[in-house]
Amino acid sequence: MTKQKFRVALAGNPNCGKTTIFNYLTGAHQHVGNYSGVTVERKSGICHADSMEVEIIDLPGIYSLSSSSPEEKVAFNELLTQDIDLILNIIDAGNPQRNLYLTTQLVELGIPMLLVFNMADDAHRRGLKFNLPILERYFGAPIVRTVGAHGRGIEHMKSEMAKLLRAEYPQYPARLRYGEVLDGLIAQVEEMIAKLDLSALSGAPVRYFAIKLLEGDACISSLPVFAPVIEPVAALRAKLAVRFGVDAETILPDARYGMISGACREAIRITNERRQQLSDNIDRVMTNRYLGLPIFLLIMFAIFALTFFCADPFVGMLESLFGWLAETITAFWPEGRLEFLRALITDGIIGGVGGVLGFLPNILFLFLGIAFLEGTGYMARAAYVMDGFMHIFGLHGKSFIPMLLGFGCTVPAVMATRSIESEKDRLTTIMVLPLMSCSARLPIYSLLIPAFFPQKFQALIMWIIYVLGVVLALIGARIMKSTLFKGSDEVYLMELPPYRMPTFRSLLIHMWERSLCYLRKAGTLILLASVILFVINALPQKTAFSKNYAEEIRTLESSSRIPEADRKEQILRLESEKKMESLEYSVAGRIGRGLEVVMKPIGFDWRICSALIGAFAAKELFVSQLSILFSMSGAEDDATPLQSVLRENYTPLQAFCMMVYCLVSMPCVGTVAVVKRETNSWKLTLLQLAGLTLTAYLLCLALFQIGTLLQIGTSLLQTCG
Repeated sequence: MTKQKFRVALAGNPNCGKTTIFNYLTGAHQHVGNYSGVTVERKSGICHADSMEVEIIDLPGIYSLSSSSPEEKVAFNELLTQDIDLILNIIDAGNPQRNLYLTTQLVELGIPMLLVFNMADDAHRRGLKFNLPILERYFGAPIVRTVGAHGRGIEHMKSEMAKLLRAEYPQYPARLRYGEVLDGLIAQVEEMIAKLDLSALSGAPVRYFAIKLLEGDACISSLPVFAPVIEPVAALRAKLAVRFGVDAETILPDARYGMISGACREAIRITNERRQQLSDNIDRVMTNRYLGLPIFLLIMFAIFALTFFCADPFVGMLESLFGWLAETITAFWPEGRLEFLRALITDGIIGGVGGVLGFLPNILFLFLGIAFLEGTGYMARAAYVMDGFMHIFGLHGKSFIPMLLGFGCTVPAVMATRSIESEKDRLTTIMVLPLMSCSARLPIYSLLIPAFFPQKFQALIMWIIYVLGVVLALIGARIMKSTLFKGSDEVYLMELPPYRMPTFRSLLIHMWERSLCYLRKAGTLILLASVILFVINALPQKTAFSKNYAEEIRTLESSSRIPEADRKEQILRLESEKKMESLEYSVAGRIGRGLEVVMKPIGFDWRICSALIGAFAAKELFVSQLSILFSMSGAEDDATPLQSVLRENYTPLQAFCMMVYCLVSMPCVGTVAVVKRETNSWKLTLLQLAGLTLTAYLLCLALFQIGTLLQIGTSLLQTCG
């Protein structure tokens, strides 16, 4: 019976467009998770080609098939232990020599392979002309050209893939030659291995294991089945080192690069005689030792300005939508029937969740800007530029990548530190990552900055908050590298991909994928927490008040001697006082009042303290709790947005301290959990939580007291122009 279901692995270097091709092949039929035991993402999906069902496995981006990083170990094990029918080796056609190094290792697996020269348009612009038949004969695998970003060549690639899968006799890759000496030694090791029982291993050729043992691959060498040959192979490696004057670990990679160089010399011609590429010219400025850092800071400032400018109209529309929804429910709700349930829906769920979702446009535009910088290749330059600067603080460029991820979410950023080889550097990076302004804090900034600061200064204030987090993280890293985690600095090498103009479609995909996590949180954790916050704000209900509010309101309503406008204002004030008493009597009010004793020196009243309780579960809940508090307090009417009410109750100095405290203080529960898992230490986890909270308090204490003394931002605002 003809096989109808196949498994195909996508393998390639980072930045080769592999994920774009995976998305085209699988569409919505994708499954995303983590590989067992590691935080490396596992993507798989179903593709239908020529009536066949093909499972596509998107391997992590790797530079070699080794075991020196979690990504390489995952790809290594997936290809060796799973029943793979075909490898789609995605190659950046604009950088063939670098990408083909992985190809030389994949060939040794003896699995049928299709070489996909992606980004063919880049190669054309760079003046590269390929003689594909020569390369096909050399590697023993067919080659197709694609432009994954635009979907060109994908159907042809699927057709070739189906043809290889349907072939009566599999087309195995060619056997590569490493030179007379190396090939002779490989043959000797093959003879040794042939005497062993390899039944527990996959169907990889004996030659593959021989090469891996000869170059000293740690993963293969550690397998018990090869224990009898480790010493004789080590002796061969020693002879090899003496003959060539370098380690065997260097000889085999050099041989691979030599093969690639020879193949490319025969099969690739450069028609563009300009040796100085556009990317190199741009990098002269963008990565300049003096200009690189100021340019990076200016670019981030421009991203924040764009975020506020573009998102503002959409934020207003969402506020109006949620306000209309609450008013509609209130208007149709039978008066006097299940009032608590109505308030839960309008004030708790719509007020709480809506207060957070109202700032979704800010998050979308921020992620759009970051996706653009990543797509163009600039983010790799930013890490390169920051490397030298971060060495001053005891870190290096590899720590900057998790810090960049921290602007999205701290949880995956902490997981990403596994790529840092030095344990001390990894722990230092984990400890300071919560100081990066994650997307959960963005609703707080988006609420307070427009409420308290003029439009011309809004991007600057947000830029200051983000930079403050980075500066505090670097200072904290320097302190820890001098005390807790002393150790020597490591050399950091990073690939700088060529500049490209990302497609609008790819930008939208990246923006949506990152924002989807925010929406999921709003629909689950924040929804649940908003209900809980509403309940602790509403219960227990107070029955005895400091004055007879009902009687005083009736007296005012029946009075004809007081002007109508003044009468309405006094009635509104009495209703607000009554609801505020009820709130203070509630569970949240009592907790807030208890904390107020400690927090008053930094400018926080009991309502802000109450809002900080929810922020420990998720930072966005700070906004949710404020929305619930002020909607229940009667401090805002249906036509007044939350920002106007906050302006009437707090000063710009207090608002700035709120943002700083939410930036620096204890991380959310999710971050605490992942830090404990990654450090395997409650001591470090609790030290981080307590240290950040104490730092936040002392910093806000200094800001508020000095600002009050100098009368900076201490006046209540009625408008914000």
